[in-house]
Amino acid sequence: MTLLSQGAEARVFKTSFGLKEVCIVKERFRKTYRHPVLDEKLSKRRTILEARCLVRAKKCGIDAPAVYLVDPVKSLIYMEFVEGETMKAFFNRELNDHAKRNEISTKIGTSLAKLHNADVVHGDLTTSNMMLRAGTESVVFIDFGLSFVSNLTEDKAVDLYVLERALASTHPQSHVLLDAILASYFKDVKDSKQVLKKLEDVRLRGRKRDQTG
Repeated sequence: MTLLSQGAEARVFKTSFGLKEVCIVKERFRKTYRHPVLDEKLSKRRTILEARCLVRAKKCGIDAPAVYLVDPVKSLIYMEFVEGETMKAFFNRELNDHAKRNEISTKIGTSLAKLHNADVVHGDLTTSNMMLRAGTESVVFIDFGLSFVSNLTEDKAVDLYVLERALASTHPQSHVLLDAILASYFKDVKDSKQVLKKLEDVRLRGRKRDQTG
């Protein structure tokens, strides 16, 4: 196995799986600062929830890595290795191709609306957690480690706000990307007026936090 990345919660490896030449293995590792019994329960619960959200997304027509195997005891998820590039890399590479950036931003909004219509909240929407699939340029959502199922407009609005802040901190002309994403998102998402109202509320709370430090 080849280690691809390691975050605060998990390690991601590239390996083979059965007849698949290559796949991804995500491993939630032990947290030594937590009681072992509690850590085991939390890791098992998060592993199962992440896999369920991935499967739910796929069933609703959203492009996400296919799940091959889940081992809750070892906190492992074997899933599809997606060929392509991260959305972060794409936007940084295509700085001057405004038409292409707008086209892909529109795709992101449409795909995100599908995700929220399926009541899947990603929890960590950044351009590092989205990919452009090689060959089809389909928008792929990855890293569902903080995802959960919710039909609350508040949760979906917070998801949007996380993406908004991530764009602002990572990409030049982020407002142009965001405008295109939100235009297509609100065109397709259910309860669009309620989600927009909640997003405005979340933004207001965010500004107040920024002012008070």
